[in-house]
This record gives sequence, structure tokens and C-alpha cells, in this order.
Amino acid sequence: MTIRLATYEDIPAIMPVIDAAREMMHASGNVNQWINGYPSEQVIQADIARDGGFVVMNDEPYYVIHRLASWPDVHGIWDCVLEWAFERTSALRVDTHRDNHIMQHNILKHGFTYCGIIYLLSGDERLAYQKTI
Repeated sequence: MTIRLATYEDIPAIMPVIDAAREMMHASGNVNQWINGYPSEQVIQADIARDGGFVVMNDEPYYVIHRLASWPDVHGIWDCVLEWAFERTSALRVDTHRDNHIMQHNILKHGFTYCGIIYLLSGDERLAYQKTI
């Protein structure tokens, strides 16, 4: 797997992955996150514009952009992303919605420690985790 900056040309491939991840979250009971069309194509464009969007590629293309998402049957994304990230830093933080049990499972499975609750500008809360190596 390789990780690279996302480009505007990636958007037609990114959006179906975002949609699939949203469906998987909702099907698993996380019905309050990624609602009302969020993240929209405009959000992804803004991520790309500020060099904040990345694509993870495999032999069978799938993508991960800022908001970690993948096709439901693709495994190993977390391992790939963490390996890539920890080649560049020794401390990572991640936050997730209280209802996103799949993300919480992966966060804890990969050795992150729960730190508490953070609040977004909107006032919404997120569960915060950190891992230092």
C-alpha cells in the first residue's frame, strides 16, 4: 500500500468510498455521524486544497481521506496508515464520534489510550485518544 496527497482528480473515486463508509457506520448503529451529506464533495475539495487529504492505494484501489474510510471488505487500512504516520512522528491523536463503535474498536486495538472528551466548534463532542511510541 502507498499513501500520497489526494488530488482533485481523485474525487470521483473518493466519494463512493465515503458513501460506503457512511452506510457501514449507519448500519453498525452510528447514525448521528456523517449525516446530511457530510462529508460533501466540497469538504473533500477543501481538504485537498490545504494539502490535508491523502489517498491510500492498494492493488485494488480504495481511498482514505482525512476522515478515515474504506470499502467495507478491505482490511489493513489502520495498519498501513499507522505505519506511514509513525514513520513521521512519535505521537498521534485521533478523535471519533461516541456512536462510531467500529472506529473505537480499531483505535483501542492499535494501542491508543482514551484521553477524554473534546468539543468541536459546533459544540459536538468527540472521544479523544492518543498513542505515543
